[in-house]
Amino acid sequence: MLKEFKNFILRGNVLDLAVGVIIGAAFTALVKSLVDNLINPLIGMFVQSSALAHLSVTVGKTKFTYGAFLNDVINFVITAFVIFVLIKFINKLFPKKEEIVEEQKNEELETLQEIRDLLKK
Repeated sequence: MLKEFKNFILRGNVLDLAVGVIIGAAFTALVKSLVDNLINPLIGMFVQSSALAHLSVTVGKTKFTYGAFLNDVINFVITAFVIFVLIKFINKLFPKKEEIVEEQKNEELETLQEIRDLLKK
């Protein structure tokens, strides 16, 4: 059982996943810092508040902190955009094998079509 566990842990997919989770956590902290320390003060200049997260509205006895929600939305949008750009870059750097095979089939198809056209003449 220990040997099976060792084989499971040392497989490439598990190690890649672990590295991805660690880098994702570090990246999330970086984006949070960017939003809290740079973007929020810029927004705060326009809304007359030093921290976006402290913006709230009170209805009756209930306090709605919409500023914290805006912080989370900004964090999400920045994180999603950077991940989108990274995946797009990686896909260009390492094209899928299916795309390469598809291009080869098209060349073969064109050659076969040329032969067919020549035989028709």
